[in-house]
Amino acid sequence: MSDADPGPHTRYRAADLRVFATALLSGLGLSHDRAQVVAEILVESDLLGHTTHGLGMLPRYLRSLDEGAMTREGEPDTVVDNGAALVWDGRYLPGPWVMRKAIAAARSRIATHPQVTVAIRRSHHIGCLQAYLKPVTDEGLVILLTCSDPSAGGVAPHGGVSSVLTPNPLAAGFPTEAEPVLFDISMSTTTNAMTKRVSDEKGRLPGAWLVDADGQATDDPSVLVADRAGAILPLGGLDLGHKGFALALLVEAITSGLAGHGRADAPKEWGASVYLQIIDPDAFAGRAAFRRQMSRVVEVCRASAVAPGQPPVRLPGEAALSRRTRQLAHGVELYPTALDALGPWSQRLGVPPPPPM
Repeated sequence: MSDADPGPHTRYRAADLRVFATALLSGLGLSHDRAQVVAEILVESDLLGHTTHGLGMLPRYLRSLDEGAMTREGEPDTVVDNGAALVWDGRYLPGPWVMRKAIAAARSRIATHPQVTVAIRRSHHIGCLQAYLKPVTDEGLVILLTCSDPSAGGVAPHGGVSSVLTPNPLAAGFPTEAEPVLFDISMSTTTNAMTKRVSDEKGRLPGAWLVDADGQATDDPSVLVADRAGAILPLGGLDLGHKGFALALLVEAITSGLAGHGRADAPKEWGASVYLQIIDPDAFAGRAAFRRQMSRVVEVCRASAVAPGQPPVRLPGEAALSRRTRQLAHGVELYPTALDALGPWSQRLGVPPPPPM
């Protein structure tokens, strides 16, 4: 389900949105440099069209700061450092800031290691995974990024009807001779954030992506909060959900498993276990060879025949990058409720809302 086109509404300059979000976060005691990074990732999410994880996520971040659930100061602790493999304890520091540091650490070691992996325990929520990819692919590198939240659920295992796992998104990006391929997909049919939005708006999902307590697929998000609650189905739904379930378990293994902290510890804090890997094609057959091969894959996919009247094949990330370019030039189209939800924080902290274009 796309969350990118909620309808016509006012546009805002991306720079003004970053300033606004930075000021709100700083107003609750987060240092300016950390607040700025968080703001950049949230606005980048809106630019790419992931409005559930853009400024729409900021009220939850502000509440976490206000309640002390997001750590303001200090650095991640290094638990293990084997050169090409690191484990960090994020200490519930701001997730986007922790991720920027982890990516910088991995990139700094690529000169001496073909690939660098960072597993992170106890990060705060890291936002939209796709927002981290392009700067890495722009350098000719490959990035894999995935996360889970061991404190939460929302998704049933295949064959089950109750909430057990989180959507466990998996993102990756790689360069080609033209635009990079970027994807960010959940191992579930939809996400917790999307079902909450649709539920709050008294709407229905576009498909039967949920399961009720009796095992029936449904598009009604109210089943998630019923007395006998259901859950989100794994990717593939009732018929093929074993595939999404298996992938979700893989995500649990390489995030919480490799980081050594997860559901076995029964954490209560909203956060993330993270797996980040950056790969240098030059350490294999070379960057030119990599781009050549992946560009050919892209070409043959684009050349695929389509059904009469249907648009040509679109590569993962193509629409998001096009939307980003358009919104940087003509203004960001925020989801209609995004600024309304930030209104109380704006008033409390004395931060004026961004001016419309």
